[in-house]
Amino acid sequence: MAHILVIDDNLDICQLLDRFLTKKGHNVQTTISGKTGLDYIKKTQYDLIFCDFKLREMDGREILQKVKEVSPSTQVVIITGYADVKIAVEVIKNGAFDYITKPLIPDEILLLIDRCMLAKKESHSYSVNFLKPNEMGNSSNSSTNLPKDNYLRGIGKESRKLYKEVQLVAPTNLSVVIYGESGAGKENIAKIIHEQSSRAGKPFIAIDCGALTKELAGSELWGHEKGAFTGAHSDKAGQFELADGGTIFLDEISNLSYEIQVGLLRLVQERKLRRIGASKDRSIDVRILVASNEDLRKSVQEGKFREDLFFRFNEFSITVPPLRERKDDIAAFSKHFLELANEELNKDLVGFDPDVLDVFLNYDWPGNLREMRNVIRRAILLSNGRTISLSGLPPEVVYFRKFNFKELDEEDPQLETVRNDSYSSLKNAAAGAEAAILRKVLEEVKYNRTKAAQRLGIDRKTLFNKMKQYDL
Repeated sequence: MAHILVIDDNLDICQLLDRFLTKKGHNVQTTISGKTGLDYIKKTQYDLIFCDFKLREMDGREILQKVKEVSPSTQVVIITGYADVKIAVEVIKNGAFDYITKPLIPDEILLLIDRCMLAKKESHSYSVNFLKPNEMGNSSNSSTNLPKDNYLRGIGKESRKLYKEVQLVAPTNLSVVIYGESGAGKENIAKIIHEQSSRAGKPFIAIDCGALTKELAGSELWGHEKGAFTGAHSDKAGQFELADGGTIFLDEISNLSYEIQVGLLRLVQERKLRRIGASKDRSIDVRILVASNEDLRKSVQEGKFREDLFFRFNEFSITVPPLRERKDDIAAFSKHFLELANEELNKDLVGFDPDVLDVFLNYDWPGNLREMRNVIRRAILLSNGRTISLSGLPPEVVYFRKFNFKELDEEDPQLETVRNDSYSSLKNAAAGAEAAILRKVLEEVKYNRTKAAQRLGIDRKTLFNKMKQYDL
């Protein structure tokens, strides 16, 4: 049983989530007010919070920030509209557990709760492993000549270049800065570097710096002694101490406060740390890999990151290309995520309809591998057949090439209806999204059915039937 708080200014969603999750055995509290939700959080310890990003009085960013300050162990899942993937990526960078898009799918919500509860049992912060161990990762590529490992690797031009750099730096003891957009798989690259080094078999610990609050970062990283501060009821080893002999990966390193950067610089220089409240230093041997989705040189220039610490880390740098630049890998990655989702959801889908791969190749994947994972998992949940079809994909993915969602009017009441559609009408919400697109295209071509059908990539008969269905 999970203790869950739902914050959404759509009363229907609150009530229906309450009924649904309560029937599943969870303890649920709801509110339509962000401010009331924050009051609840100060008084009650929750396992998980579902929070709509677009609240009337504040947004999901503010809720997330406050939750991490008051209750760092509470996981936050952001609910977004179908056109808000970039916002979702941003909030995950800032410490959200995950995101889900409207219309909501019951099985997806239950899966998120299960993952959340599993994550709370882990000894360190949960992070998504985009490319989990898979037998497909053992197939070597002659052009890269890399040793075999347990991770699925791309074989396209950009991927071959990436893994040549990994092969070059992995056997050394150099610190590495890994650049890349959120969701591109930076942690996976860090794991491969670790496993192809002499430290393989020793601890690999990943820390999301965006999820560390200023107050608790020191204790999490360095550890503390019993009685060092209020609430320190026992000795605690920090993550650096736990990683001794192995590798530590600091994701979104630029989010660390200035005070923690000072302590980190001392640790890097002297290879020693001191627990909070301790009187003696401890020697450690840890290889440090860091990641950032922004240029650390720019952060240094803006005064957000210490220059001396940057030079300590920047012994070697690697850039993980975004998914939109790895088109040669789309098919392999899609198959991989299909296999993972089949196992996770106890499904047995065998592949994708031919036109689905074409859509995947023409979509720009702003959320990168994380978004692909979610799209495929969601499509499997919606599928009634043996393959994933276009009907199971979000509208912004299907129509990206022919009808770019970025051009839609954010104030369009039709789209707002789709974003705020209630939990009780999931099919209606999907139909509403399709109707909004059809109406927009028809208006642009002045209801010329031939042109509209060409633009949408469907035949005139299908267009006529859909116009009749949606009373257009």
